Amino acid sequence: MTTAEYEITRTLDAPRELVYEAWTEPKRFSHWFGPRIFATPADRIVLDARPGGTWQATMVGEEGFEVTLNGVYREVAAPGRLVFTTGDPDNPGDGPASVVTLTLEEQDGATVMRFHQYGVNTDSEHAEQAKAGWSEFFDRMAEHLASS
Repeated sequence: MTTAEYEITRTLDAPRELVYEAWTEPKRFSHWFGPRIFATPADRIVLDARPGGTWQATMVGEEGFEVTLNGVYREVAAPGRLVFTTGDPDNPGDGPASVVTLTLEEQDGATVMRFHQYGVNTDSEHAEQAKAGWSEFFDRMAEHLASS
């Protein structure tokens, strides 16, 4: 089993509560989650943000192509911390799975977002692709928050 981990830190020009809502409210989540070539409709998102609650998001591409990601919330401490899985890192089978730890800290009216992902069955190449994907998602999040 291979493992990899990385961290992305972004300073977002929005209050911490608004950034937290972007992670926990389907209507806001739909504006930024996924690559630009996909749409993630709010009615295809489940965010049951409580310990043991599930999250699921279906990204829809051209010609009906769909990709669904999901996991379980392990820790929820609004508006400063979320810990959630993608896939099942305790029983990943052959596929990649991970644990994400997200912290949000207020700083001069902005929010410092720290995103840490630890992957199971994840080699360094897959981790770099995932990191690049999340970076694009966070660019979209910054744009959404700027227009909110």
